[in-house]
Amino acid sequence: MHKLYLVMVGLPARGKSRLARRICGGLAADGFRSAIFNNGDVRRQLLGAESTLPEFYSPDNAEGRRIREEICQRNLARAREWLNREGDVAILDATNVSRTRRAFIERSLTDHPVLFLECVNEDPVLLNACIRNKTRLPEYAGYTEDEALASFVGRIGYYEAIYEPVGREQYWLCVDTMAGRILAERPCEGSPYYPAIREIVVSWWVQSLYLARHGQTEYNVQGRIGGDPPLTARGRMQAEALALHLRDQKLDWVFTSTRMRSHETAAPLLRGRYDTHVMAFKEFDEIWAGDCEGMCYSEIRETMPEVTAGRNADKYHYAYPHGESYAMLRERVRRGLQRALFLAGELPVMLVGHQAINRVILSLFLRQREEDIPYINVPQNQYYHISLTPRRKLIERISY
Repeated sequence: MHKLYLVMVGLPARGKSRLARRICGGLAADGFRSAIFNNGDVRRQLLGAESTLPEFYSPDNAEGRRIREEICQRNLARAREWLNREGDVAILDATNVSRTRRAFIERSLTDHPVLFLECVNEDPVLLNACIRNKTRLPEYAGYTEDEALASFVGRIGYYEAIYEPVGREQYWLCVDTMAGRILAERPCEGSPYYPAIREIVVSWWVQSLYLARHGQTEYNVQGRIGGDPPLTARGRMQAEALALHLRDQKLDWVFTSTRMRSHETAAPLLRGRYDTHVMAFKEFDEIWAGDCEGMCYSEIRETMPEVTAGRNADKYHYAYPHGESYAMLRERVRRGLQRALFLAGELPVMLVGHQAINRVILSLFLRQREEDIPYINVPQNQYYHISLTPRRKLIERISY
């Protein structure tokens, strides 16, 4: 097995094209020649705005079905010609959601193995965001946002009507694209590309993540924990300094928590960045201190000595009364980070978080021992820059 057809499968807005680009780049880094053949690109070149109408994708639209099949055949021919001429892995990027379509592909591509990679993602937050992003495509230029949204949702509905999961094909891999997790597989054994593809699927893939803590707050000055305090004058200066430091850095996405101090720190960064996407995730809210919210550490030591003793004994696993521990925090922070990175794809990301939140995020990349996580240094006048692929790992702390 010296060559491979990798065929993407999945409903629209499930991350197929993003994962296809990631696999293409990852294989290239390993010295394999790979290329993407996207049905949508061919469709837009041939038909333009005509194919934007949802009715074009109706299973009952005989003419639309004929054109879509013709586009599929044309792309298969392009991929076959390229693979037999010079390539190692041809990636066919399209929905391919019906068993009928996949059987046709298997019958058509008999010169090299065919691996189907199904992308699933039913996270409602991500689906909504991804669908809204699709409405900004050039093909919807003449639509209002509501019209584009209705059109694209209608398109998804037609695909859902014919969707059949993989399982009967010779080789297949089913992936949760948000979690980066393999759900099931029928391995393409013997292929030199299959192990590399699986590693790319499950690895953290961060092109450029800027991880900053909010600026100084009134509670920081008073030694209080939790709450939703505003920035101090110094905190606002720190926010302005961060924005000035990153003024020439492209930031396509900025994520914050739902807390005021995170929003206030991000505000100067967003000034003049009209095309930057901004989202606030509750998953990035600071660790919940429960009964200790708003208290000073000195007050906790005096009135709740058992809390101080418990945290001193095991700060990672100890949970505040009716609150959270670092261990409890880890899962929701991971979920938020996976959402953020899924949405951003290969684009630069800024995340304005909190001390405990940023410690947990760093631990996911640093493979830190659990007991050490609560002691990772997260200053308010420095940020972390993170870039990770299976072949490269860069984590640096930078003053501003």
